[in-house]
Amino acid sequence: MSILIDGNTKVICQGITGSAGAFHTKGCIDYGTKMVGGVTPGKGGQKDDNGLPIFDIVADAVQETGANATMIFVPPPFAGDAILEAAADGVEVICAITEGVPVQDMIRVKAALRDYPDVHLIGPNCPGVITPGRKTSGEGASAIFADGCKIGIMPGYIHMAKDDAPTGKAVGIISRSGTLTYEAVWQTSQLGIGQSTCVGIGGDPVKGLNFIELLSMFEKDKATDGVVMIGEIGGSDETEAGAWIKKHMSKPVVAFIAGRTAPKGKRMGHAGAIIGGADDTADAKMKSLRANGVTVAESPADIGASMAEALGVAFAATA
Repeated sequence: MSILIDGNTKVICQGITGSAGAFHTKGCIDYGTKMVGGVTPGKGGQKDDNGLPIFDIVADAVQETGANATMIFVPPPFAGDAILEAAADGVEVICAITEGVPVQDMIRVKAALRDYPDVHLIGPNCPGVITPGRKTSGEGASAIFADGCKIGIMPGYIHMAKDDAPTGKAVGIISRSGTLTYEAVWQTSQLGIGQSTCVGIGGDPVKGLNFIELLSMFEKDKATDGVVMIGEIGGSDETEAGAWIKKHMSKPVVAFIAGRTAPKGKRMGHAGAIIGGADDTADAKMKSLRANGVTVAESPADIGASMAEALGVAFAATA
């Protein structure tokens, strides 16, 4: 099992003819994702370099292909409308990869999405979501996978399905940082721990799914044995998640908070990564998480080992 997506998910790309959309559409196809088409206004009726049909609007793409997920590589000024178009046309999982989406646009989008309770938005400014597939052949970047689904820009080959995990364990990963998502995936895979689903929620102050919503999904998922939660300075999401974990989570959670050396009042990379008060600091969040029974890794290099210890599995690295 997994959350949000699986090997049966049918995916379109909004912005498929742009350089980023085209490049990452091919990457998703190569991983084994069921990419079924794309959307670029004015280019309907054409096909992309992969032979996928291109549509002018999302409604036509959904009707013709049965798509239930999308990844968005639309330029920032139009990304908000692209999200709402997908939601209105029945797309259930929307991965907005685009960065630089205006905050005002996202405030409008979040308000409008209340009318679509079955729609799950991931991002914007995120790497996307992946449910790893079983490796069928090859090694490293040349490996071939089956029954998985990758929607976004992450390197698929570093992920490991639970069926391939020597420990028989798999964890869910939720992260505000794309790079640290990959680090957590690599470390757990090297320790023989698979991943059920990995979700990069993005670092913007106004975004789609948050920690608590995803923790709740992973708590219910039978294939998920534990959760890695990667946060950073700014906002109160991690603190609120800690309180929720204490009350509702039966599975072990390992957290890492980035930004311990960040100066107060200065935005660090992500739009939401800014210390606005004493409760926004990395140290304050780490203290709060520990008080709620969450294992907190002191260094990003300790994420995998901390998760292995929490799961009670051996630390023997895989090849």
